[in-house]
Amino acid sequence: MAKRTHQTVVWPGSVLPRRFFERPATTVAPHLLNKILACADGRAGRIVEVEAYVGSIDPAAHTFRGKTARNAVMFGPAGHMYVYFTYGMHWCCNCVCMPAGEGVLIRALEPLHGLERMRDARPWATKDRDLCRGPARLTQAMGITGAQNGIDLVGARDGYAIVDDGTAPPKGLAGGPRIGIRLAKDLPWRWSVPNNRYVSGPMVTRA
Repeated sequence: MAKRTHQTVVWPGSVLPRRFFERPATTVAPHLLNKILACADGRAGRIVEVEAYVGSIDPAAHTFRGKTARNAVMFGPAGHMYVYFTYGMHWCCNCVCMPAGEGVLIRALEPLHGLERMRDARPWATKDRDLCRGPARLTQAMGITGAQNGIDLVGARDGYAIVDDGTAPPKGLAGGPRIGIRLAKDLPWRWSVPNNRYVSGPMVTRA
């Protein structure tokens, strides 16, 4: 786990309280849209795409088969960050929700602040649109690795927080199929900000 920074940070909004995350992932996910994932070094991006994972009934969730050393954070307090390694090369970050074993994958950000740092972290991205357009890209751009697994986003003392700058989530959203998975692809637990150019893939909604 990353070393606590304890520095005074001016976040670009109000840090979300614990109670925000103490709800089912399918409730938290759409409400995360238009919130901001921020780093203490000044990098920040607006959350524009998310996916919910519900371990108790969701074979695509890492927690479907119960608690392991790898997914233990997902069975801890809500409001912490769960970071996992995938395809032997990429990190992805999630917000832990309740009940235990539920979480929200952050799939895409619209870069807001600290773009120079993001560009330095992703020098092969030829367009700013591609800095955080996808779960692996955004962790690279935001400096998130396995060192951040388990940090408390609510305490906001470990270098990262999710904040509210007053921008309301989009209204009237319909969930669509999740992408990049093999199992339970029919569950409509992916949401995105409509017509946002930073979303990682086309959104197919279902009534």
